[in-house]
Formats: sequence, C-alpha cells, structure tokens
Amino acid sequence: MTQPMTLTDRAALTRHRARARRLPGHDEALFLHRLALADLQERLEEVNRRFTAPAVVTGFPEIFTELARMVAPDDDLIALEPDAHDLVVHAMSLHWANDPIGQLVQCRRALRPDGLCLVVLPGGRSLQELRASLAEAETTVTGGLSPRVLPMGEIRDLGALMQRAGFALPVADSLVQTVEYRTFPALLSDLRAAGETNALAGRLRHFTRRAVMAEAARIYERSYSTSEGRLKATAELVFLTGWSPHESQQQPLRPGSARARLADALGVPEKPLPKDG
Repeated sequence: MTQPMTLTDRAALTRHRARARRLPGHDEALFLHRLALADLQERLEEVNRRFTAPAVVTGFPEIFTELARMVAPDDDLIALEPDAHDLVVHAMSLHWANDPIGQLVQCRRALRPDGLCLVVLPGGRSLQELRASLAEAETTVTGGLSPRVLPMGEIRDLGALMQRAGFALPVADSLVQTVEYRTFPALLSDLRAAGETNALAGRLRHFTRRAVMAEAARIYERSYSTSEGRLKATAELVFLTGWSPHESQQQPLRPGSARARLADALGVPEKPLPKDG
C-alpha cells in the first residue's frame, strides 16, 4: 500500500501554533479565521435544517468553538466517532494535511447519512506575492530554491477532492481578499502570529540568510506596492460543501434515460451529425 507523502512536519506545526498563541499580535493575526467563521455561519443559516450533533476539526479551537462543542484537532487521525454527527466542519487546517483526501474521508465517515460537511481553507491565490518574491530572491542570492511556502490547491482541484472522498452534491467556491501591510516585516510578523510559518517537512533546517530576506523585501516593495506605498497581499478562502450520501438526495440520470429530446425543448429542428468522409 502506498503511503501518503509527508508534506508537513506536524511537530513543527504544533510548535509554531503554540508560539503564535504567546505572541502579542496573535488575536489580530487571525482575522482571516474570523472572516471564515462569519461566512460559515451565514452558510449554515441558509441550510434549511437544524443540526443537533455538529463537530469541528481545526487547529484553532479558540475561533471555531462557536460552531460546535465537539472540537477535534486536525491530526492525521481525526478523533471523531463514525456515524456520530450530522454536521462536520473542517476549518482552516486542511492545507497542512499530509493526506487531504484521507482527512475528508474521515469527515464523511463521521457523518450520518445525509449529513453535511463544510470545509474552509486558504486557496491557491493566497500569498502569491510572497511566494513569487521569495522564489526570485532566493534564486538571485543563492542560485537555487528551497521549500519555504506551503503549496496551496486551486479551487478546481480542491473541489474534486470532495468527490474523490465520496461526498454527494459537492460544491466549491471562493472568497478573495486583498490585505495591505505597512512593511514586509509586518506581513511576516502576521504570519508568525497566526501560526502559519514554514512547517514543511522538506524545509531547510537553518535560518534564512539575511540577504535573501532583504532581497525578497526589495522585490515585494518594487512589484506589489500600492500608490500609497503599502504592500498588497492576496488572501483566498476556498469553501467546499458536500453531503454524506443518502437515497433521498438528487441523483444524476443514467445516460440515455431522457424521455424528451433537447431539440423539442428548444423548439428547433434536429439535424443529424455529418458522417466522416
């Protein structure tokens, strides 16, 4: 059996999150998490259902306990009982998963039939300016590249994960925000205070050279400054929705089972396709 690739150093991620909680700017740095929480609450209000056994999977229980009393850490093995919940929310943690499909499968198994799963995580456009600046700076200074910023999935690929994990009626959409910072160090401080610094398993195990960071700051300021001199940073939140399969849900028709012709519905004559040759 093929083992999933180890993307994240979970011990390092745990240390970074613990350090972040001790930093003075921690509460303010979680503004995206609060934005995600508000959007999740709006989505749940639009669902015509009362959930009686919700659960949340997250590395940030201080934010998302508003959604459920049952909160499970985003460990590789999620501590949720099978068929125990009618709602599972995976909040702002899936991007660090070594096996994201495995995480979603565990969420589906924790759901009762026709239970709802909501997922929110940073999408592929997040920190695109920082990734580009660091890559150009490191190439310029050292002549090579090292793993520095977590790779994040595009919305189309993330949406496909729900289907691969066995969810019915999967939907993916996103929310893009532009955040502005006074300086490059202020951006890095925000990431540190949010617990989102480099915890990649393949990262270099020594401090980044000052010349690399100075060059990255210069590139960032040159390429991504506003007219007022502030630095732009893109933040994308991707929301994934899926249901645990149940016979009452809408099902796609079998190919060839249609009882009416499309041409009749459109009121146009039907023309056969021309034969080859």
